[in-house]
Amino acid sequence: MRGELSLAAYELVLGKGFENVTVDDMAAAGGVSRSTFLRYFGTKDEAVLTALETHAARLADALRARPADEDDWTALRRAIEAFVIPIYQKDRAGALAVTRLILYTSALSGRQQERQDWRTPLTRALAERAGVSGPVPLTLALKVVAAMECLNLAIAYWSAADGELDLVGLIDQGFAVLGDESVRSEPTR
Repeated sequence: MRGELSLAAYELVLGKGFENVTVDDMAAAGGVSRSTFLRYFGTKDEAVLTALETHAARLADALRARPADEDDWTALRRAIEAFVIPIYQKDRAGALAVTRLILYTSALSGRQQERQDWRTPLTRALAERAGVSGPVPLTLALKVVAAMECLNLAIAYWSAADGELDLVGLIDQGFAVLGDESVRSEPTR
Protein backbone atom coordinates (compact mmCIF):
# COMPACT_ATOMS: atom_id res chain seq x y z
CA MET A 1 0.00 0.00 0.00
CA ARG A 2 2.81 2.42 0.89
CA GLY A 3 4.47 1.85 -2.47
CA GLU A 4 1.24 2.33 -4.40
CA LEU A 5 0.41 5.54 -2.56
CA SER A 6 3.90 6.83 -3.12
CA LEU A 7 3.78 6.15 -6.85
CA ALA A 8 0.36 7.83 -7.12
CA ALA A 9 1.71 10.90 -5.29
CA TYR A 10 4.82 10.89 -7.46
CA GLU A 11 2.78 10.82 -10.69
CA LEU A 12 0.53 13.61 -9.44
CA VAL A 13 3.48 15.82 -8.54
CA LEU A 14 5.03 15.12 -11.91
CA GLY A 15 1.90 16.28 -13.66
CA LYS A 16 1.07 19.33 -11.56
CA GLY A 17 4.31 20.35 -9.88
CA PHE A 18 5.30 19.85 -6.26
CA GLU A 19 4.10 23.23 -5.02
CA ASN A 20 0.69 22.79 -6.67
CA VAL A 21 -0.16 19.52 -4.95
CA THR A 22 -1.46 19.13 -1.40
CA VAL A 23 -1.49 16.13 0.89
CA ASP A 24 -5.26 15.96 0.27
CA ASP A 25 -4.58 15.78 -3.49
CA MET A 26 -2.10 12.96 -2.95
CA ALA A 27 -4.50 11.04 -0.74
CA ALA A 28 -7.26 11.40 -3.34
CA ALA A 29 -4.91 10.22 -6.11
CA GLY A 30 -4.16 7.13 -4.04
CA GLY A 31 -7.83 6.54 -3.31
CA VAL A 32 -7.47 6.92 0.46
CA SER A 33 -8.41 9.44 3.09
CA ARG A 34 -6.02 12.12 4.30
CA SER A 35 -5.61 10.36 7.65
CA THR A 36 -4.76 7.06 5.95
CA PHE A 37 -2.25 8.80 3.71
CA LEU A 38 -0.65 10.47 6.74
CA ARG A 39 -0.27 7.09 8.47
CA TYR A 40 2.11 6.12 5.67
CA PHE A 41 3.82 9.47 5.08
CA GLY A 42 4.39 12.36 7.44
CA THR A 43 4.80 14.86 4.61
CA LYS A 44 4.21 15.13 0.90
CA ASP A 45 7.96 15.18 0.17
CA GLU A 46 8.32 11.89 2.03
CA ALA A 47 5.73 10.36 -0.30
CA VAL A 48 7.67 11.46 -3.40
CA LEU A 49 11.03 10.35 -2.01
CA THR A 50 9.61 6.93 -1.12
CA ALA A 51 8.92 6.37 -4.82
CA LEU A 52 12.60 7.03 -5.48
CA GLU A 53 13.58 4.48 -2.81
CA THR A 54 11.80 1.85 -4.86
CA HIS A 55 14.12 2.72 -7.73
CA ALA A 56 17.13 2.34 -5.42
CA ALA A 57 16.06 -1.18 -4.45
CA ARG A 58 15.61 -2.12 -8.10
CA LEU A 59 19.03 -0.74 -9.00
CA ALA A 60 20.54 -2.83 -6.19
CA ASP A 61 18.81 -5.89 -7.65
CA ALA A 62 20.29 -5.06 -11.07
CA LEU A 63 23.72 -4.86 -9.44
CA ARG A 64 23.28 -8.24 -7.75
CA ALA A 65 22.29 -9.75 -11.10
CA ARG A 66 25.54 -8.73 -12.80
CA PRO A 67 27.94 -11.57 -13.69
CA ALA A 68 30.22 -12.61 -10.84
CA ASP A 69 33.36 -12.20 -12.97
CA GLU A 70 32.79 -8.46 -13.50
CA ASP A 71 34.89 -6.13 -11.40
CA ASP A 72 32.98 -3.84 -9.04
CA TRP A 73 33.33 -0.72 -11.17
CA THR A 74 32.08 -2.47 -14.32
CA ALA A 75 29.21 -4.08 -12.42
CA LEU A 76 28.13 -0.70 -11.02
CA ARG A 77 28.33 0.92 -14.45
CA ARG A 78 26.42 -1.89 -16.16
CA ALA A 79 23.73 -1.97 -13.46
CA ILE A 80 23.18 1.76 -13.92
CA GLU A 81 23.05 1.27 -17.67
CA ALA A 82 20.57 -1.61 -17.39
CA PHE A 83 18.24 0.06 -14.91
CA VAL A 84 18.56 3.83 -14.97
CA ILE A 85 19.20 4.56 -18.65
CA PRO A 86 15.95 2.95 -19.90
CA ILE A 87 13.98 5.16 -17.50
CA TYR A 88 15.54 8.26 -19.02
CA GLN A 89 15.28 7.02 -22.60
CA LYS A 90 11.71 5.74 -22.32
CA ASP A 91 10.17 9.06 -21.36
CA ARG A 92 12.70 11.86 -21.80
CA ALA A 93 10.22 14.61 -20.96
CA GLY A 94 8.99 12.80 -17.85
CA ALA A 95 12.53 12.02 -16.73
CA LEU A 96 13.49 15.64 -17.25
CA ALA A 97 10.50 16.77 -15.18
CA VAL A 98 11.38 14.38 -12.33
CA THR A 99 15.03 15.37 -12.40
CA ARG A 100 14.18 19.04 -12.23
CA LEU A 101 11.62 18.39 -9.53
CA ILE A 102 14.27 16.76 -7.33
CA LEU A 103 17.06 19.19 -8.20
CA TYR A 104 15.09 22.42 -7.93
CA THR A 105 12.52 21.75 -5.21
CA SER A 106 14.36 22.58 -2.02
CA ALA A 107 12.13 20.38 0.14
CA LEU A 108 12.97 17.39 -2.05
CA SER A 109 16.63 18.01 -2.85
CA GLY A 110 17.52 18.59 0.79
CA ARG A 111 15.62 15.55 2.01
CA GLN A 112 17.05 13.38 -0.77
CA GLN A 113 20.58 14.31 0.29
CA GLU A 114 19.77 13.76 3.96
CA ARG A 115 18.34 10.32 3.41
CA GLN A 116 20.93 9.03 0.93
CA ASP A 117 18.70 6.02 0.40
CA TRP A 118 20.58 4.90 -2.70
CA ARG A 119 23.87 4.27 -0.94
CA THR A 120 22.75 1.65 1.55
CA PRO A 121 21.08 -0.86 -0.80
CA LEU A 122 23.81 -0.49 -3.41
CA THR A 123 26.60 -0.89 -0.87
CA ARG A 124 24.91 -4.01 0.50
CA ALA A 125 24.52 -5.41 -3.01
CA LEU A 126 28.18 -4.74 -3.84
CA ALA A 127 29.25 -6.36 -0.56
CA GLU A 128 27.10 -9.42 -1.32
CA ARG A 129 28.77 -9.70 -4.73
CA ALA A 130 32.15 -9.65 -2.98
CA GLY A 131 31.04 -12.30 -0.46
CA VAL A 132 31.36 -9.90 2.47
CA SER A 133 29.19 -10.98 5.39
CA GLY A 134 30.52 -8.69 8.10
CA PRO A 135 31.17 -4.97 8.10
CA VAL A 136 31.39 -3.51 4.61
CA PRO A 137 34.91 -2.40 3.70
CA LEU A 138 35.35 1.32 3.11
CA THR A 139 36.57 0.63 -0.42
CA LEU A 140 33.20 -0.84 -1.43
CA ALA A 141 31.25 2.02 0.10
CA LEU A 142 33.50 4.54 -1.69
CA LYS A 143 32.94 2.81 -5.02
CA VAL A 144 29.19 3.17 -4.57
CA VAL A 145 29.50 6.84 -3.58
CA ALA A 146 31.71 7.54 -6.60
CA ALA A 147 29.38 5.69 -8.97
CA MET A 148 26.32 7.53 -7.69
CA GLU A 149 28.09 10.87 -7.96
CA CYS A 150 29.00 10.04 -11.57
CA LEU A 151 25.33 9.32 -12.20
CA ASN A 152 24.09 12.39 -10.31
CA LEU A 153 26.47 14.78 -12.08
CA ALA A 154 25.70 13.29 -15.48
CA ILE A 155 21.98 13.69 -14.83
CA ALA A 156 22.49 17.28 -13.64
CA TYR A 157 24.42 18.14 -16.81
CA TRP A 158 21.79 16.35 -18.91
CA SER A 159 19.01 18.30 -17.18
CA ALA A 160 20.80 21.62 -17.58
CA ALA A 161 21.00 20.93 -21.32
CA ASP A 162 17.23 20.24 -21.46
CA GLY A 163 17.88 16.54 -22.05
CA GLU A 164 19.73 17.26 -25.30
CA LEU A 165 23.09 15.80 -24.23
CA ASP A 166 23.79 12.09 -24.48
CA LEU A 167 23.19 10.82 -20.93
CA VAL A 168 24.99 7.53 -21.58
CA GLY A 169 28.00 9.44 -22.90
CA LEU A 170 28.04 11.69 -19.83
CA ILE A 171 27.92 8.70 -17.49
CA ASP A 172 30.67 7.01 -19.48
CA GLN A 173 32.84 10.12 -19.14
CA GLY A 174 32.47 10.11 -15.36
CA PHE A 175 33.17 6.41 -15.01
CA ALA A 176 36.17 6.69 -17.34
CA VAL A 177 37.74 9.43 -15.24
CA LEU A 178 37.24 7.63 -11.95
CA GLY A 179 38.17 4.24 -13.36
CA ASP A 180 41.35 5.50 -15.02
CA GLU A 181 44.33 4.15 -13.13
CA SER A 182 46.51 6.85 -14.67
CA VAL A 183 44.58 9.58 -12.87
CA ARG A 184 46.42 10.22 -9.64
CA SER A 185 46.24 13.01 -7.14
CA GLU A 186 49.35 14.87 -6.12
CA PRO A 187 51.20 13.32 -3.20
CA THR A 188 50.35 14.84 0.14
CA ARG A 189 53.11 16.72 1.90
